[in-house]
Amino acid sequence: MTAGEGSSGSARSGDGLRRFVALVGPFLALFLVVLVFTALAPDRFLTAYNLKTVATQTVLVGLGAIGATFVIVSGGVDLSVGSVIALSSVVTALLLREGHGPVVAVLAGIATGAASGAVNGLVVTRFRIVPFIVTLGTMGVARGLAKHLSGEQKVDAPAGGLSFWMEKTPDPAFLLVAPGVWLLFGFALVMGFVLRRTVFGLHAFAIGSNEATARLSGIRVERTKVLIYVLGGAFAGLAGVLQFSRLTIGDPTTALGKELDVIAAVVIGGGSLSGGSGGITGSLIGAFLMSFLANGCTLTGLPNYVQEILVGLIIVAAVGIDEWRKRRAT
Repeated sequence: MTAGEGSSGSARSGDGLRRFVALVGPFLALFLVVLVFTALAPDRFLTAYNLKTVATQTVLVGLGAIGATFVIVSGGVDLSVGSVIALSSVVTALLLREGHGPVVAVLAGIATGAASGAVNGLVVTRFRIVPFIVTLGTMGVARGLAKHLSGEQKVDAPAGGLSFWMEKTPDPAFLLVAPGVWLLFGFALVMGFVLRRTVFGLHAFAIGSNEATARLSGIRVERTKVLIYVLGGAFAGLAGVLQFSRLTIGDPTTALGKELDVIAAVVIGGGSLSGGSGGITGSLIGAFLMSFLANGCTLTGLPNYVQEILVGLIIVAAVGIDEWRKRRAT
Protein backbone atom coordinates (compact mmCIF):
# COMPACT_ATOMS: atom_id res chain seq x y z
CA MET A 1 0.00 0.00 0.00
CA THR A 2 1.40 3.42 -0.95
CA ALA A 3 1.66 6.37 1.41
CA GLY A 4 -1.13 8.12 -0.51
CA GLU A 5 -3.42 5.14 -0.13
CA GLY A 6 -2.62 4.95 3.58
CA SER A 7 -3.43 8.62 4.17
CA SER A 8 -6.61 8.27 2.11
CA GLY A 9 -7.71 5.29 4.18
CA SER A 10 -6.94 7.17 7.39
CA ALA A 11 -9.00 10.15 6.19
CA ARG A 12 -11.93 7.90 5.35
CA SER A 13 -11.64 6.26 8.76
CA GLY A 14 -11.62 9.69 10.43
CA ASP A 15 -14.65 10.81 8.43
CA GLY A 16 -16.48 7.64 9.37
CA LEU A 17 -15.72 8.18 13.05
CA ARG A 18 -16.92 11.78 12.90
CA ARG A 19 -20.15 10.71 11.19
CA PHE A 20 -20.67 8.02 13.81
CA VAL A 21 -20.14 10.49 16.66
CA ALA A 22 -22.49 13.01 15.00
CA LEU A 23 -25.15 10.30 14.66
CA VAL A 24 -24.83 8.78 18.12
CA GLY A 25 -24.11 11.99 20.03
CA PRO A 26 -27.72 13.27 20.23
CA PHE A 27 -28.95 9.86 21.44
CA LEU A 28 -26.27 9.76 24.14
CA ALA A 29 -27.16 13.29 25.27
CA LEU A 30 -30.86 12.35 25.46
CA PHE A 31 -30.03 9.16 27.37
CA LEU A 32 -27.93 11.14 29.85
CA VAL A 33 -30.72 13.64 30.54
CA VAL A 34 -33.27 10.84 31.01
CA LEU A 35 -30.86 8.96 33.29
CA VAL A 36 -30.22 11.99 35.51
CA PHE A 37 -33.88 12.87 36.03
CA THR A 38 -34.86 9.23 36.48
CA ALA A 39 -32.39 9.12 39.36
CA LEU A 40 -33.72 12.40 40.80
CA ALA A 41 -37.43 11.51 40.47
CA PRO A 42 -37.61 7.72 40.11
CA ASP A 43 -41.30 7.40 40.98
CA ARG A 44 -42.59 10.11 38.67
CA PHE A 45 -40.29 10.64 35.69
CA LEU A 46 -40.64 7.45 33.65
CA THR A 47 -44.34 6.88 34.24
CA ALA A 48 -46.66 6.34 31.28
CA TYR A 49 -48.53 9.56 32.01
CA ASN A 50 -45.36 11.64 32.23
CA LEU A 51 -43.99 10.17 29.00
CA LYS A 52 -47.26 11.13 27.27
CA THR A 53 -46.87 14.63 28.72
CA VAL A 54 -43.30 14.93 27.43
CA ALA A 55 -44.32 13.66 23.99
CA THR A 56 -47.12 16.24 23.79
CA GLN A 57 -44.83 19.04 24.96
CA THR A 58 -42.30 18.07 22.27
CA VAL A 59 -44.72 18.71 19.41
CA LEU A 60 -44.26 22.50 19.30
CA VAL A 61 -40.47 22.49 19.56
CA GLY A 62 -40.28 19.49 17.22
CA LEU A 63 -42.30 21.14 14.47
CA GLY A 64 -40.34 24.37 14.84
CA ALA A 65 -37.09 22.38 14.72
CA ILE A 66 -38.07 20.62 11.48
CA GLY A 67 -38.41 23.95 9.71
CA ALA A 68 -35.40 25.44 11.48
CA THR A 69 -33.24 22.50 10.35
CA PHE A 70 -33.61 23.61 6.72
CA VAL A 71 -32.85 27.21 7.68
CA ILE A 72 -29.74 26.33 9.70
CA VAL A 73 -28.48 23.78 7.17
CA SER A 74 -28.58 26.55 4.54
CA GLY A 75 -26.47 28.82 6.75
CA GLY A 76 -29.31 30.94 8.14
CA VAL A 77 -31.01 31.34 11.48
CA ASP A 78 -34.54 32.31 12.54
CA LEU A 79 -35.06 34.06 15.86
CA SER A 80 -38.71 34.84 15.14
CA VAL A 81 -40.06 31.30 15.63
CA GLY A 82 -41.56 31.90 19.09
CA SER A 83 -43.26 35.13 18.02
CA VAL A 84 -44.62 33.52 14.84
CA ILE A 85 -46.09 30.70 16.94
CA ALA A 86 -47.89 33.31 19.06
CA LEU A 87 -49.10 35.25 16.02
CA SER A 88 -50.41 32.11 14.31
CA SER A 89 -52.23 31.00 17.45
CA VAL A 90 -53.94 34.40 17.64
CA VAL A 91 -54.93 34.35 13.95
CA THR A 92 -56.35 30.83 14.34
CA ALA A 93 -58.36 31.83 17.41
CA LEU A 94 -59.70 35.04 15.81
CA LEU A 95 -61.01 33.20 12.74
CA LEU A 96 -62.67 30.53 14.87
CA ARG A 97 -64.25 33.21 17.07
CA GLU A 98 -65.64 34.91 13.97
CA GLY A 99 -67.39 31.71 12.95
CA HIS A 100 -65.02 30.33 10.32
CA GLY A 101 -64.52 26.60 10.14
CA PRO A 102 -61.49 24.81 11.59
CA VAL A 103 -60.03 24.08 8.14
CA VAL A 104 -60.01 27.78 7.24
CA ALA A 105 -58.53 28.68 10.64
CA VAL A 106 -55.78 26.05 10.38
CA LEU A 107 -54.83 27.08 6.85
CA ALA A 108 -54.79 30.73 7.90
CA GLY A 109 -52.52 29.95 10.85
CA ILE A 110 -50.07 28.06 8.65
CA ALA A 111 -50.26 30.76 5.96
CA THR A 112 -49.45 33.39 8.61
CA GLY A 113 -46.29 31.53 9.46
CA ALA A 114 -45.38 31.04 5.79
CA ALA A 115 -45.91 34.76 5.13
CA SER A 116 -43.64 35.64 8.05
CA GLY A 117 -41.01 33.31 6.62
CA ALA A 118 -41.37 34.90 3.19
CA VAL A 119 -40.71 38.33 4.70
CA ASN A 120 -37.61 36.99 6.44
CA GLY A 121 -36.33 35.35 3.27
CA LEU A 122 -36.99 38.33 1.01
CA VAL A 123 -35.33 40.81 3.34
CA VAL A 124 -32.31 38.53 3.81
CA THR A 125 -31.84 37.97 0.07
CA ARG A 126 -32.90 41.32 -1.41
CA PHE A 127 -31.20 43.60 1.09
CA ARG A 128 -28.38 41.18 1.97
CA ILE A 129 -28.83 41.71 5.68
CA VAL A 130 -27.50 39.12 8.12
CA PRO A 131 -30.32 36.65 9.02
CA PHE A 132 -29.65 37.15 12.74
CA ILE A 133 -30.50 40.86 12.47
CA VAL A 134 -33.48 40.36 10.15
CA THR A 135 -35.16 37.71 12.27
CA LEU A 136 -34.36 39.58 15.47
CA GLY A 137 -36.36 42.45 14.00
CA THR A 138 -39.24 40.31 12.75
CA MET A 139 -39.36 38.61 16.14
CA GLY A 140 -40.50 41.92 17.59
CA VAL A 141 -42.78 42.71 14.65
CA ALA A 142 -44.60 39.36 14.83
CA ARG A 143 -45.04 39.60 18.59
CA GLY A 144 -46.31 43.16 18.26
CA LEU A 145 -48.80 42.14 15.54
CA ALA A 146 -50.06 39.33 17.75
CA LYS A 147 -50.70 41.77 20.58
CA HIS A 148 -52.35 44.28 18.24
CA LEU A 149 -54.70 41.74 16.65
CA SER A 150 -55.69 40.31 20.03
CA GLY A 151 -56.14 43.68 21.71
CA GLU A 152 -53.27 42.72 24.04
CA GLN A 153 -55.30 39.98 25.67
CA LYS A 154 -55.99 36.30 25.23
CA VAL A 155 -58.47 35.38 22.51
CA ASP A 156 -61.10 32.88 23.63
CA ALA A 157 -62.57 30.82 20.80
CA PRO A 158 -64.41 27.54 20.30
CA ALA A 159 -61.85 24.83 19.60
CA GLY A 160 -63.86 23.49 16.68
CA GLY A 161 -62.49 20.00 17.21
CA LEU A 162 -58.87 21.16 17.06
CA SER A 163 -58.27 20.22 20.72
CA PHE A 164 -58.28 16.59 19.55
CA TRP A 165 -54.75 16.98 18.18
CA MET A 166 -53.14 17.73 21.56
CA GLU A 167 -55.13 15.48 23.91
CA LYS A 168 -52.67 13.50 26.03
CA THR A 169 -55.25 10.72 26.43
CA PRO A 170 -56.60 10.44 22.89
CA ASP A 171 -59.79 8.88 21.63
CA PRO A 172 -59.39 6.29 20.10
CA ALA A 173 -57.13 4.92 22.80
CA PHE A 174 -54.97 2.86 20.41
CA LEU A 175 -53.20 6.07 19.40
CA LEU A 176 -51.51 5.94 22.86
CA VAL A 177 -50.24 9.54 22.62
CA ALA A 178 -51.69 12.81 21.36
CA PRO A 179 -52.43 12.76 17.61
CA GLY A 180 -50.16 15.79 17.28
CA VAL A 181 -47.23 13.55 18.23
CA TRP A 182 -47.98 11.23 15.30
CA LEU A 183 -48.34 14.30 13.09
CA LEU A 184 -44.86 15.37 14.22
CA PHE A 185 -43.38 11.95 13.40
CA GLY A 186 -45.11 11.93 10.02
CA PHE A 187 -43.72 15.33 9.06
CA ALA A 188 -40.29 14.30 10.35
CA LEU A 189 -40.27 11.29 7.99
CA VAL A 190 -41.41 13.33 4.99
CA MET A 191 -39.09 16.27 5.58
CA GLY A 192 -36.18 13.98 6.37
CA PHE A 193 -36.65 12.49 2.90
CA VAL A 194 -36.92 15.98 1.38
CA LEU A 195 -33.74 17.15 3.08
CA ARG A 196 -31.62 14.14 2.14
CA ARG A 197 -33.11 12.82 -1.09
CA THR A 198 -34.45 15.74 -3.12
CA VAL A 199 -32.82 18.48 -5.16
CA PHE A 200 -34.28 21.11 -2.83
CA GLY A 201 -32.61 19.52 0.21
CA LEU A 202 -29.29 19.05 -1.58
CA HIS A 203 -29.37 22.69 -2.63
CA ALA A 204 -29.92 23.70 1.01
CA PHE A 205 -26.80 21.78 2.03
CA ALA A 206 -24.83 23.24 -0.88
CA ILE A 207 -25.77 26.83 0.01
CA GLY A 208 -24.87 26.29 3.66
CA SER A 209 -21.55 24.64 2.81
CA ASN A 210 -20.37 27.30 0.36
CA GLU A 211 -22.81 29.83 -1.03
CA ALA A 212 -20.40 31.18 -3.66
CA THR A 213 -19.71 27.70 -5.02
CA ALA A 214 -23.42 26.91 -5.01
CA ARG A 215 -24.07 30.03 -7.04
CA LEU A 216 -21.37 29.12 -9.55
CA SER A 217 -22.88 25.64 -9.82
CA GLY A 218 -26.10 27.13 -11.14
CA ILE A 219 -28.17 26.92 -7.96
CA ARG A 220 -30.70 29.75 -7.71
CA VAL A 221 -29.52 30.74 -4.26
CA GLU A 222 -31.90 33.64 -3.56
CA ARG A 223 -35.02 31.73 -4.60
CA THR A 224 -33.98 28.66 -2.63
CA LYS A 225 -33.29 30.72 0.48
CA VAL A 226 -36.70 32.38 0.30
CA LEU A 227 -38.39 28.98 -0.07
CA ILE A 228 -36.41 27.66 2.90
CA TYR A 229 -37.55 30.54 5.11
CA VAL A 230 -41.14 30.08 3.89
CA LEU A 231 -40.92 26.41 4.85
CA GLY A 232 -39.51 27.27 8.26
CA GLY A 233 -42.25 29.83 8.80
CA ALA A 234 -44.96 27.38 7.74
CA PHE A 235 -43.82 24.88 10.37
CA ALA A 236 -43.78 27.64 12.99
CA GLY A 237 -47.32 28.53 11.87
CA LEU A 238 -48.42 24.90 12.26
CA ALA A 239 -46.86 24.88 15.72
CA GLY A 240 -48.95 27.98 16.50
CA VAL A 241 -52.11 26.19 15.38
CA LEU A 242 -51.30 23.25 17.66
CA GLN A 243 -50.48 25.65 20.48
CA PHE A 244 -54.04 26.93 20.13
CA SER A 245 -55.23 23.31 20.07
CA ARG A 246 -53.40 22.70 23.33
CA LEU A 247 -54.53 25.86 25.16
CA THR A 248 -57.80 26.50 23.22
CA ILE A 249 -56.98 30.21 23.32
CA GLY A 250 -54.95 32.52 21.13
CA ASP A 251 -52.25 33.92 23.37
CA PRO A 252 -50.01 36.76 22.10
CA THR A 253 -47.57 36.14 24.97
CA THR A 254 -47.13 32.41 24.41
CA ALA A 255 -43.91 30.71 23.25
CA LEU A 256 -41.64 33.37 24.75
CA GLY A 257 -38.08 32.14 24.29
CA LYS A 258 -39.24 29.12 22.31
CA GLU A 259 -36.84 30.05 19.52
CA LEU A 260 -33.94 29.18 21.83
CA ASP A 261 -35.37 25.71 22.44
CA VAL A 262 -35.80 25.23 18.69
CA ILE A 263 -32.27 26.37 17.87
CA ALA A 264 -30.86 24.27 20.71
CA ALA A 265 -32.73 21.20 19.41
CA VAL A 266 -31.25 21.62 15.92
CA VAL A 267 -27.72 22.25 17.21
CA ILE A 268 -27.88 19.33 19.65
CA GLY A 269 -29.02 17.19 16.73
CA GLY A 270 -25.86 17.95 14.76
CA GLY A 271 -26.83 21.16 12.99
CA SER A 272 -24.07 23.72 12.54
CA LEU A 273 -24.84 27.41 12.93
CA SER A 274 -22.35 28.08 10.14
CA GLY A 275 -24.41 25.88 7.80
CA GLY A 276 -23.80 22.75 5.78
CA SER A 277 -24.72 20.09 8.34
CA GLY A 278 -27.77 18.88 10.22
CA GLY A 279 -30.60 16.38 9.97
CA ILE A 280 -34.26 15.95 10.88
CA THR A 281 -33.68 12.86 13.05
CA GLY A 282 -31.06 14.64 15.12
CA SER A 283 -33.26 17.73 15.48
CA LEU A 284 -36.16 15.57 16.66
CA ILE A 285 -33.94 13.90 19.26
CA GLY A 286 -32.83 17.37 20.32
CA ALA A 287 -36.46 18.47 20.68
CA PHE A 288 -37.22 15.50 22.93
CA LEU A 289 -34.11 16.29 24.98
CA MET A 290 -35.33 19.86 25.53
CA SER A 291 -38.76 18.59 26.59
CA PHE A 292 -37.31 16.00 28.98
CA LEU A 293 -35.10 18.72 30.43
CA ALA A 294 -38.02 21.10 31.02
CA ASN A 295 -40.21 18.32 32.40
CA GLY A 296 -37.47 17.02 34.68
CA CYS A 297 -36.80 20.47 36.10
CA THR A 298 -40.51 20.84 36.87
CA LEU A 299 -40.84 17.43 38.51
CA THR A 300 -37.78 17.93 40.70
CA GLY A 301 -38.87 21.41 41.76
CA LEU A 302 -35.98 23.23 40.15
CA PRO A 303 -36.75 26.93 39.49
CA ASN A 304 -37.35 28.08 35.94
CA TYR A 305 -34.13 30.06 35.82
CA VAL A 306 -32.16 26.81 36.25
CA GLN A 307 -33.74 25.48 33.06
CA GLU A 308 -32.87 28.71 31.23
CA ILE A 309 -29.26 28.47 32.40
CA LEU A 310 -29.07 24.84 31.28
CA VAL A 311 -30.47 25.67 27.84
CA GLY A 312 -27.89 28.42 27.41
CA LEU A 313 -25.06 26.10 28.48
CA ILE A 314 -26.30 23.37 26.14
CA ILE A 315 -26.29 25.75 23.16
CA VAL A 316 -22.77 26.98 23.95
CA ALA A 317 -21.51 23.43 24.49
CA ALA A 318 -23.09 22.12 21.28
CA VAL A 319 -21.65 24.97 19.21
CA GLY A 320 -18.26 24.48 20.86
CA ILE A 321 -18.28 20.77 20.00
CA ASP A 322 -19.25 21.59 16.42
CA GLU A 323 -16.34 24.03 16.10
CA TRP A 324 -13.97 21.45 17.58
CA ARG A 325 -15.13 18.86 15.04
CA LYS A 326 -14.50 21.32 12.22
CA ARG A 327 -10.99 22.11 13.42
CA ARG A 328 -10.24 18.39 13.66
CA ALA A 329 -11.51 17.88 10.13
CA THR A 330 -9.14 20.49 8.63
